[in-house]
Parts: sequence; structure tokens; C-alpha cells
Amino acid sequence: MARRTDDFRGLTQPSRMRLLAEVQAEPGLLLRELAIRTGLHENTVRDHLLVLEAEGLITRQTVRAGRRGRPPETYHPVRDAHLNPEAARRVDQAVQHGDLLRRMRADTTGANLGRDAQHQIDALYEHLDDSGFEPELAESALEIDLVPCPYNTMVEGDPDLVCRVHSQLISDTLNQVPGPVRLELLQPHLEHDLCRVHLTLAASRSIPATTSAPAPTSTSSHSPSA
Repeated sequence: MARRTDDFRGLTQPSRMRLLAEVQAEPGLLLRELAIRTGLHENTVRDHLLVLEAEGLITRQTVRAGRRGRPPETYHPVRDAHLNPEAARRVDQAVQHGDLLRRMRADTTGANLGRDAQHQIDALYEHLDDSGFEPELAESALEIDLVPCPYNTMVEGDPDLVCRVHSQLISDTLNQVPGPVRLELLQPHLEHDLCRVHLTLAASRSIPATTSAPAPTSTSSHSPSA
């Protein structure tokens, strides 16, 4: 099957996945710090970061150090779509696509969620689809089944890495669209190839958690809202 133009290349290589995990865990790292943490050459890290940035998965910020020479740049997750043009394009496209489908189907099943929540779910659904999952949305239950997981054998020695990265990406994607929907829980491996995303509304009561992927640690104040 031909690769779709919006599929994430940045998530298809273990090295990029590890880099993204480091950026998520500690936003604001320099390129050389990421090279040290991953054991990759700085030129390789630079190339991988360019791919992740081009696909809207990370953003970089220039540090004004007040000294001569090229100012250093730090790398961050995209928690505001306006900080990365590609992230903003993907959000706008997902929202327009969702609105069009609802008009065509005269679909009112999610009307009680409100327009903002629907748009958040639109963005998340497209993100998961572009990530290589086959998301099955139960909108009334605020659940998304992911079948199959194309990443579960990617990173040897740290099988939970993929879950941590995607859990954070789900949270960040929801935060890129104004609205009340938040990630409640990512349940991995409910069955051989089934994972389930539980969503919640910010003012609603939490659902009970049984199995969850370890939450990524962060030393930044930009961690996703609970």
C-alpha cells in the first residue's frame, strides 16, 4: 500500500522515537544534550529533529544568550499549534474535515459534547490515523480503540517507550485545540493488538483506571493539563 502524504515519517524510526521521548520528558534541551542522551552523532540528531519539526511533532526556540556567534536553540513538544506551522495546518485540516463529514451525514451524535470538544476529537482522530493506527471512535463513551499497534516491537529494551511517547502526543494534540477534552488514560495491550484511549471532559468525573502506560516525566512547567 502506498504511503499517504500526511503519515508521520518521524515516528517510524527508533532513533527518532527516542529523541522525541527525550524532548517530551525534558523540554528545552539543546541539540548537543540530546546527542549525549541518545548516544547519536550531533549531525544525525540534527537531521532527525528536522524531520520531527517538519511534521509538527516538535518546535524549537532560540535562546538569547547575549554573546557572539549563533545563538543556541532548544527543543520542545508542540503544545500550542501556533508554534509550529505544520501542527497548525494539521489541526485546521482535521477540524474542517470533521465539520464537513458531520454536515454530509447530518450527524448529531456528538452534539452534546459541544463544538470545541468535537474539534478536539477531530484533531486527535486524524493524528492517530496519520500515526498508523486504525482508530475506532466511540464518541458517546469518549473512547478510541487502536487496532493494531504498528509500534509495539519497534524499540527493543524499552517496550513502554512507545506508549509513553504516544500518550504524550495524545495529550499535546488535545491541548492544541481549545476545548475541555483531556486524556484520562491510555490502556495498552488490552488484547494482543488492542490499546484503548480513554478521554474525559475537564469538569467531569474521572473514570477508574486499571492499567496505564507510565506517564512521561518532565522538568518543564509546560506539562499537559490533567
